[in-house]
Amino acid sequence: MLFKKNRKLKWSILIFLSGWIIFAQSCMKFRIDDSEARRSFEEKNIPAGLVTVKIQGFYLHYVKTGIDSLPTLFFIHGSPGSWDAYRTYMMDTALLRRFRMISIDRPGFGYSGFGNAVRLPEQAFLINKIVERESNRQPVHLVGHSIGGPVIVRMAQDYPTAYASLTILAGSISPGDEPKEYWRYLFTYSPLKLLMPGAFKPSNDEIVYFKEDLHSIDTGYSIIKIPVTFIHGDADKFVTVKNVEYGKKKLAHNPDVKIIIIPGAGHFIPWQHYAVIKQHLMGLPKKLD
Repeated sequence: MLFKKNRKLKWSILIFLSGWIIFAQSCMKFRIDDSEARRSFEEKNIPAGLVTVKIQGFYLHYVKTGIDSLPTLFFIHGSPGSWDAYRTYMMDTALLRRFRMISIDRPGFGYSGFGNAVRLPEQAFLINKIVERESNRQPVHLVGHSIGGPVIVRMAQDYPTAYASLTILAGSISPGDEPKEYWRYLFTYSPLKLLMPGAFKPSNDEIVYFKEDLHSIDTGYSIIKIPVTFIHGDADKFVTVKNVEYGKKKLAHNPDVKIIIIPGAGHFIPWQHYAVIKQHLMGLPKKLD
């Protein structure tokens, strides 16, 4: 009787795990398809371009709104996520009067090689190629949330004269303030990664990589001389506000660093504190001095 119960339990566990693996690979992708996106913009009577291009063998997907002759807000989402994280901004009529806006699916997310995490230097390289492709010879302002923060820092380090400003929203840029999270390594370097659902798999992988890759940008801040704004919540439990102090020290040579600390705010400030973010973006210059 005990043998039968144990065998039944083992089969139940096996069936559950098999079902979970199938479920995990097919859900929680944190993305919307282009047909749904197109409808949402059409409902607001906002023309939008939905683009997929191949850069050195890697497919990258992004969306753009606004008049091509205007300066650009270029948005980089966190982890996990997709371009859709900034859809509200891209539909904002006040912002559309001042800027063209582009939001990209970072490599490994959305429809940019979904599921395959890409390390920080390569992400910056690939996204910089999109910026080059969309160049209209007007100022480009980079906006990055969470892991998008170090991505835009690396982009500016690689091309220090290409950008008009950086806006780092709850950015995870300090190697020393990264939580250890040893459990993540099990879900990256063992078969346990099969249990991670949807976008959480590339998210976990890239967070493991970024904990190492952050050191690669640590010595390059001296080259950044453009305006940099840090916006962070002092109650952020995912990315400590200590990252702002770190950034301030690394940019001590730069006289144009602005810090906005939102009292009581957590990590999701792009959506929960939209008015603060929008007010800052509206103040970004349309022309370079």
